[in-house]
Amino acid sequence: MAILKALLRQLSRTNPQAQTVFALTDRSSIVGRDPKCEIVVDSSSFASVSRRHAEIRPLFKSFNGTSILSGWEICDLDSANGTYINKRRLLGCQVLQHGDRIRLTQDGPDYEVVFEREFEDAGLETVIAGDRSTLQPISQITNLTLSQLIPIFSNGADLLHKAYLVPGMVTVIFVVMMFASLGQPLYFNLTLSAYLSIAAYYFVYQLCGKSKPWWVLLAAMTVTVLILRSPILQLFIWVFRDLLPGKIPTGQVSFLGVLVAMFFGAGLMEELLKAIPIFMAWLVGSRLRSPWRSRVGVREPLDGILLGAASAVGFTLIETLELYVPSIVQSVSAQVGNSEIGELTGLQLLIPRVLGSVAGHIAYSGYFGYFIGLSMLKPSKRWQIIALGYLSAAFLHALWNAIALFNFWLLAIVGGLSYAFLAAAILKARTFKAIM
Repeated sequence: MAILKALLRQLSRTNPQAQTVFALTDRSSIVGRDPKCEIVVDSSSFASVSRRHAEIRPLFKSFNGTSILSGWEICDLDSANGTYINKRRLLGCQVLQHGDRIRLTQDGPDYEVVFEREFEDAGLETVIAGDRSTLQPISQITNLTLSQLIPIFSNGADLLHKAYLVPGMVTVIFVVMMFASLGQPLYFNLTLSAYLSIAAYYFVYQLCGKSKPWWVLLAAMTVTVLILRSPILQLFIWVFRDLLPGKIPTGQVSFLGVLVAMFFGAGLMEELLKAIPIFMAWLVGSRLRSPWRSRVGVREPLDGILLGAASAVGFTLIETLELYVPSIVQSVSAQVGNSEIGELTGLQLLIPRVLGSVAGHIAYSGYFGYFIGLSMLKPSKRWQIIALGYLSAAFLHALWNAIALFNFWLLAIVGGLSYAFLAAAILKARTFKAIM
């Protein structure tokens, strides 16, 4: 008979040999700065760790009518700065595996999980457990089990959290939809653009490392789509392109002239339009109680980034599918007298426009969202912070549009710069402590 044991080793970054070891038992262990915790974190060294940061709980299996300890799981206790398992932010609870690396906050203490089995037979050695689905010594696994023959029966939780089950299933669904829409350019383009936009957003979502309800993100995207289809868009166009110098001058124009026009007519106009869902979430969230205030509203920079990026997805889809693609399809079809070539050219434009939104609309809106969220942490300088973010995002947007008219190849530099601004904002946002 084997007895499962586990150790939690606190790793030192300065002296790898200096390790503090905690034994996990059949009772729950709270990790945090509170002296009453079972695993206490040094407050002077790791102030970003919450007082009650995470909990390690035992898991049991029923074996011949007896409850046997079979493993442990770790749960984040709504900590301010998050718990990370193997560099991925923990959402809720996760079953621990041998060799898992736990980090409390981005710059907090590191722990390594080590599983061991001690066998009651004196002649057997302790075995490091890589597979906890059975309590047999590895050398004595001679009988095949149903979970070994059909692994999906024993890996449900891991499939969902570690094997990217949801993204994989979404990909399969969209592939089937694309097969079904072959020969129908309108539906095929819609399906492909939706999938590419989801993939682009998922990349940013994973980089942020914070969960936000999918329906909140979908609502932000939908609000932007509705604004673009409403008279509000015409009001924006009248203000920024008629009252303000947002129209591109005709004839021989200088780069500076185009940049100024793009700053007002594209940068300021479109970034403010895409920020409307963020301000709406801010307003709605302020009227809710915790935890809905944090889930729905804007409480920190990461909230602003996620909502801004979602809004940008809606903007990109409408702009691409209803403006750019139909325009180029019609133009090319008229020039060559072949609608199929026109449709192919439209598809060729759709792919880089949607994928490129990570360094385009998503980057600008996410960057502006960072400043809106930051203003929640610095209320005394709220409007100065929002103004700085608004002007910065508008300038990046205008620079991309202006460069496109003068030197196509420089777009790679400007796009890379825009993505760098967004990535830097995300990394910085992950270090802030949110207002709870």
